[in-house]
Amino acid sequence: MPADDPHPPYLHPPYGSTLLRAPAQPLLAPKLDPEAAELVDPVYGHRPVGDLDHDLTRQRPVEPLGERIIVTGRVLESGGRPVRGALVEVWQANASGRYAHDLDRHPAPLDPGFHGFGRCLTDDEGRYRFVTIKPGAYPWRNHPNAWRPAHIHFSVFGTQFAQRLITQMYFPGDPLFEHDPIMNSAAAARDRLVARFDLGTTEPEWALGYQWDIVIKGAA
Repeated sequence: MPADDPHPPYLHPPYGSTLLRAPAQPLLAPKLDPEAAELVDPVYGHRPVGDLDHDLTRQRPVEPLGERIIVTGRVLESGGRPVRGALVEVWQANASGRYAHDLDRHPAPLDPGFHGFGRCLTDDEGRYRFVTIKPGAYPWRNHPNAWRPAHIHFSVFGTQFAQRLITQMYFPGDPLFEHDPIMNSAAAARDRLVARFDLGTTEPEWALGYQWDIVIKGAA
């Protein structure tokens, strides 16, 4: 893989799970009729995007614990063209670094006010916006004393279900960056994975703001 390729390799030995997941043979060109595949693919959830789906702090009867933040940005194509009406989904750990998932056995407290996922549609300028809680770091057993930096998972859908990008957003200045093989597997794009603190997005006495654009194709 070229040193300037922004995509992480399928096989990245420091990230232990790739040893089991990476293809052992060359990839085959798909022979599937894409239109036929769309007829049997899943659809976007069981209901339309709701008014509060973007606000992860208001989806439970009690408020979540932790540092409230606003994360916003634009989904763009090459040349800066906005991607309108794209479905953007996020999921994350809570402020203690634990996911609201049965398989997460990290002995950190669950938060009854936070389930950790949300979604929205981009507007005519390609902009998305989420209100959430800054996630905590958590251990993940990949290597001795392994901890993942605070991050939010992002999923962006195109016009069809098969058109999907999954990535992660990190926060500036995290001391765990140099120890995280997932982030470092995308060495050429590492800086693009880190959000920018933005005082203009920050709301006084309420929430810190971060800006993070997602460029789905093109040189940048």
